[in-house]
Amino acid sequence: MSGQGLRSARVAARVREELAALLRDMADPRLHGVLISRVEMTDDLQTARIFVRNELGTTLGEQERRSMLKGLEAAGGRLRRDVGKAVQLRRAPDLKFIYDTGQDSAYRVEEILREIRDDDASRDKG
Repeated sequence: MSGQGLRSARVAARVREELAALLRDMADPRLHGVLISRVEMTDDLQTARIFVRNELGTTLGEQERRSMLKGLEAAGGRLRRDVGKAVQLRRAPDLKFIYDTGQDSAYRVEEILREIRDDDASRDKG
């Protein structure tokens, strides 16, 4: 939320809560396992940048990421309308969905550290 004003940060938190609840009820299989990692609102509250990732604890391939984002874009109109009603802004914000690669990077670092530990352990035994 760095760089956001207090009001936009509050609206971002509210948008995140509403989207999380709405996504749980979506039937689209492309949206199963979607987790909203953060939401950033522009200061004029016209646009919400929604960072999403996979909650299943695994990294997604490029095709799976695209499928997830296409599913979110397909549901975007309904999500925007429902979020607009819940947040009660004069104008419902545009929703821009972005895949959050930060968690994937963290998983990859953990994998590398695990491999290093395993290599060290096997060398110590040998």
